[in-house]
Amino acid sequence: MSPVWRTIKSFIFWSHERGTIQYDVMVTVILLFVFLSPLVISFNDRPVQRNPQASGVMVYPDGNGEFVYQVDAKGVPDANDEAIRNSLLNIIEPISGSVSISRYEAIPDNKGKVVAYKVWVQRE
Repeated sequence: MSPVWRTIKSFIFWSHERGTIQYDVMVTVILLFVFLSPLVISFNDRPVQRNPQASGVMVYPDGNGEFVYQVDAKGVPDANDEAIRNSLLNIIEPISGSVSISRYEAIPDNKGKVVAYKVWVQRE
């Protein structure tokens, strides 16, 4: 076996003692890879962008094993029942995890405009 292959084999099997030049070279190469590879290699590990909901949410227990969420109406569109349920789920699920809406009711102000929703949910 040639001396070059013998040296490569000794690096691969990490057969050098601490404090030797070969050991220091191996550690230096590893550290260079760890610290410089993110500059060259794109690992696509960006944090997830979370857009916080613009609506306030209050949570309190119902007493029957359910939770009641009071959600401000400014984050919920005035649309059909399905759109309202989906919007309420999008607001509630980041807070509580996977839940299903049992029922909800609109809370109007003095003029009849909906200002909040009371939502009863159950954990799935």
